[in-house]
Amino acid sequence: MGNKVLPKPLMGIIPPLVTPLLDSDTLDTAGFQKLINHVIDGGVHGIFVLGTTGEAPSLSYRLRKEVIKRSCEFAGGRVPVLVGISDTSFVESVNLCTYSAECGADAVVLAPPFYFPAGQAELLEYLQHLVPKLALPLFLYNMPTHTKLVFEPSTVRAAADIPGIIGLKDSSANMVYFHKLQLLFKERADFSLLVGPEELLAETLLLGGHGGINGGANLWPSLYVSIYNAAQKRDLDTVMKLHEKVIQVSSSVYSVGKYSSSYLKGLKCGLSLLNICSDFMAEPFHKFRAEERESIRKHLTSLGILK
Repeated sequence: MGNKVLPKPLMGIIPPLVTPLLDSDTLDTAGFQKLINHVIDGGVHGIFVLGTTGEAPSLSYRLRKEVIKRSCEFAGGRVPVLVGISDTSFVESVNLCTYSAECGADAVVLAPPFYFPAGQAELLEYLQHLVPKLALPLFLYNMPTHTKLVFEPSTVRAAADIPGIIGLKDSSANMVYFHKLQLLFKERADFSLLVGPEELLAETLLLGGHGGINGGANLWPSLYVSIYNAAQKRDLDTVMKLHEKVIQVSSSVYSVGKYSSSYLKGLKCGLSLLNICSDFMAEPFHKFRAEERESIRKHLTSLGILK
């Protein structure tokens, strides 16, 4: 159970799981188990809980701990479990990591603290102070739209020399940034570079990225795993064909609502329509209502996800 030696670099498709909720502070436990089985049956190479797609900043610490415990229990050592420990509080990040290690998780993921704007030198110092206190290996998480901070490439390269930092998830949707990182890490084949936005998965893999932490893999894990496998074989025709499907998912399921929350609402609504888990959203959001739900149903049917 967990705490195994992770492959370096970690590669493949690692879905950032939604957190199925029954209400603001109750986990849909049965739905969570079904979701984890669904993605593992789809061939994924790991799972990531308490990220952006998991609505982590909206959840109580009690509930976050329950998510950690259950994800390790339900994964049952079949794939590595990564846990998000991003927080404005240094101490709470350490606490969540300690608890994750006790539950059998394999690694943790950290975005920059997102309230006070830190400079790059301050971010590096923060990591130098934090990482020695962490009981698990750490992936950095570049998420500038939400944290208002960027782990600049030079900061990531310097941070990679801190023992325990083993990779980065980039959700900037900025391929120039990603390519700069790849150049800086040319001599560090053990450092994992993973992409968040699935619309960039195909090109990331073909140009040497290690994998994707893609929200759509909650819904249709086998699609994303198939792109990864085709890219590993350099089967360009298949990659291009499957990439088009990913763009169709993005252009339909994620585009039903009028706010930036529509990606998450669409994903949860889709999982509810597949009878996998509840689509309750943590405040300040609400789940899709009847009209939007019907739109999602039509999209899933035309994509062939819903029979």
